[in-house]
Amino acid sequence: MPGNVFRYGAWRDGPDPLAPPYDVRAAVDAMGERVLRGDSLRDALRDLIRRGPRDGRGLDSLTERARRLRREALRRGNLDGAVTRARQMLDQALATERDGLAARRDDDARFHEAMLDSLPTSVSQAVSELSDYDWTSDDARQIYQRILAGLRQEVVAQRFAGMKQALQEGDLSDVSAMLGDLNDLLGRHARGEDTTDAFRDFMDRHGRFFPDDPRNVDELIDSLARQAAAAERLMRSLSPQQREELEQLMRQALGDGPLRGQLDRLTDNLRTLRPNLNWGRGERMRGPGDLGYGDAASALGEIADLDELIEQLGQGHPGATLDDVDVEAVERQLGRGAADDLRRLRDLERELRRQGWVQRDADGLTLSPKALRRLGQTALSAIFKDIAGRRGEHDMRDAGAAGDLIGSSRRWEFGDDQPLDVVRTIGNAVRRRAASASSATLPVRLEPEDFEIAETERRASAAVALCVDLSYSMYADGRWGPMKQTALALSHLVATRFPQDALQIVGFGRYAQTLSQGELAAIEPTVEKGTNLQHALKIAGRHLRRHPGAEPVVLVVTDGEPTAHLEEDGEAVFWWPPLAETVQATVREVDQLTRYGATLNVFMLGEDDGLRRFVGAIAQRNGGRVFSPDAADLGRYVIDDYVRARRGRHSH
Repeated sequence: MPGNVFRYGAWRDGPDPLAPPYDVRAAVDAMGERVLRGDSLRDALRDLIRRGPRDGRGLDSLTERARRLRREALRRGNLDGAVTRARQMLDQALATERDGLAARRDDDARFHEAMLDSLPTSVSQAVSELSDYDWTSDDARQIYQRILAGLRQEVVAQRFAGMKQALQEGDLSDVSAMLGDLNDLLGRHARGEDTTDAFRDFMDRHGRFFPDDPRNVDELIDSLARQAAAAERLMRSLSPQQREELEQLMRQALGDGPLRGQLDRLTDNLRTLRPNLNWGRGERMRGPGDLGYGDAASALGEIADLDELIEQLGQGHPGATLDDVDVEAVERQLGRGAADDLRRLRDLERELRRQGWVQRDADGLTLSPKALRRLGQTALSAIFKDIAGRRGEHDMRDAGAAGDLIGSSRRWEFGDDQPLDVVRTIGNAVRRRAASASSATLPVRLEPEDFEIAETERRASAAVALCVDLSYSMYADGRWGPMKQTALALSHLVATRFPQDALQIVGFGRYAQTLSQGELAAIEPTVEKGTNLQHALKIAGRHLRRHPGAEPVVLVVTDGEPTAHLEEDGEAVFWWPPLAETVQATVREVDQLTRYGATLNVFMLGEDDGLRRFVGAIAQRNGGRVFSPDAADLGRYVIDDYVRARRGRHSH
């Protein structure tokens, strides 16, 4: 409105209502911490969604609530309540009839009593035989008539919630007409015909029978199919004797007219249109009370809906996403709060993708290159912190400085990380101050344009092969996480501080393979036996030869002596204890690297005597070094050795 004055300021009334309910970076870091501890990348991603970013309100809590409701539904009551109720009403009708007959002294009364005494014990058979019985008590007759009328109402009302009033009024003509039109509509839909107009006409005529107000044919089919499948499961949940009793009672209740035929036809149509629904599996339900037909079918339908929801929340199939979970079903089964929790999880998953932290492949979500860079930075920062905190070790924060000082300097530019030339910097400030209008020369104040940095000669590049042991013992002995952290940290260091270097990560088990940063983060341990260092060194040698002008460096992280090697046909041979052929094949690769001039340094994890003898022997042949760090110190040793090794004899 004109004249109104609005003032805007910081929100002070509780949490910011526009802030997201989660910290995406914190979520990524939490996943990264798990990966660096040795957990599977996919497990870390999955658990973020399963446990939730905070408060434990993830898929696991939703799944547990659904399972609890399922257990409660199974304890709701006994499924054979329809037969039990029919028996109780039959007993009541017979008792009322007998009371009336007992007061009479005529032969006709005795004849009726004899007929009642000869009734079969089966409820359905007794009800059938009494269909022609001439009741002498009006009250007994009415009770008997309610047995089949009540069952008929329950059967039809279970399928169509909106028919309850029509059935109570005894008007079956509208029901039969609706069923005929419905089956015609579903038949046309099953044949692939366009049923848009036909559905609209159907709802105009019979919409009062469908209070859930379906918007199209498919929604109508979904609703009806769930109800029909629940009725089928009810029959299969009963014992054979109970099922036979109920089926006979239902046949009598529905009669041989059009109603029964139309319901059977409807079930066949729905089976054809929704074959993937659970039509056959029964459930064992127990509880303090007896459930009528409608209540029993409703309970089984609820259990089926919960089963479907639990499967969706399980996210077990490849490529699963939270978009696969039906939010409306969650709200219907678990409540509004649960649906809100799911929406927040969806928002988190979408935000992770929108901000570029995760990407989707054929198997589901995985960390993006952006997230892997952050993961590598986290790993490197942890190692740098460890290095800086140890006495006698140099600070690695300037590890990317170009090289040796050459005596010249240049103006500092934003982003330069070379050392300052302090003398020239102070001199620039003094000269600037002296040239100013003021005669004072002290104190000297530094301005950005005063700074100069000392120029250095760029060191030669290095070709580095990091060979990491992927055998199961690395995982079993708690070395998998430190190995991953070390490799990711080294990869990030090379990419950000030594981009002129060429790093290749080689993982080796029974066979060796090159690994990208993403593959390294995602790789999981296997129980396949074999430590094929020979294959790893062969791949490392190819990498070095592709960079002939670079300093050749090979770093090996392993906890066991070689137990596998490649034959000429490319197949790996494994044996324990190691075969002489395996050792010889591995040593030949060591000698190849030595002749090429490569430095081979081994980081030995564990105290295996065979490994100690082997690495000592190859270090002597190559002139490299052997380190025996604790797993927790592996990253510090490897990073430090890489920086030292790349300053080899090829540097200027």
